[in-house]
Amino acid sequence: MAAAIFLPAVAAAQDGPAIGAFAATTASPSLPTDYRIGPLDKLNIVVFQVKDLSVENLQVDASGQILLPLIGAVQAKDKTTADLSAEIAGRLRERYLQSPQVSVTVAEAASQKVTVEGAVNDAGVFELKGRTSLLEAVARAKGVSKAANSHRVAIVRDVDGSPHAATFDLAAISGGKARDPEVIANDVVIVDTSRSKSFWHGMVEVIPAFYLFTFL
Repeated sequence: MAAAIFLPAVAAAQDGPAIGAFAATTASPSLPTDYRIGPLDKLNIVVFQVKDLSVENLQVDASGQILLPLIGAVQAKDKTTADLSAEIAGRLRERYLQSPQVSVTVAEAASQKVTVEGAVNDAGVFELKGRTSLLEAVARAKGVSKAANSHRVAIVRDVDGSPHAATFDLAAISGGKARDPEVIANDVVIVDTSRSKSFWHGMVEVIPAFYLFTFL
């Protein structure tokens, strides 16, 4: 059985209806409606019937802001598309338009990435495209290496500012004998090596994996 464990030393990398705006969901079906916009995400912003105020592939800067015609800088970081739609509509309504209708969608989610490291053939950071399982994430890293212990693979996840992890038997998952967990943005997948003797050194608390993970 997979178990989630709290690792204090590991650093893992209310929406309401908009008034006077179309609060759109994200452009990609892989993103949840409560997805929070992050730095370097690209946005499509449409002000209906006002083409000059609409922009495509507008990139959020490193500080989390976007620059829009007329209203200038707007903080986009940590807002949902509905939140940002409402804010832009409100700013336009204050001085420029009587009843603006604004749609914001995420064209590209730069912050939707997963890190795969340890005993894999091509460790790195990979963009998530749609719902992704642990097996698929490891495949993005060109599979496990010859030194891997496929029976001990961890997913480290930040939960409310605290890193947690769960170990999974990748060999059993691959053979259809165990369920394949879903990896989400900012997860870190670590494939253990067959020689490792201190993979979970510093473990202080064991938590059932089903509290943290869904399965595909």
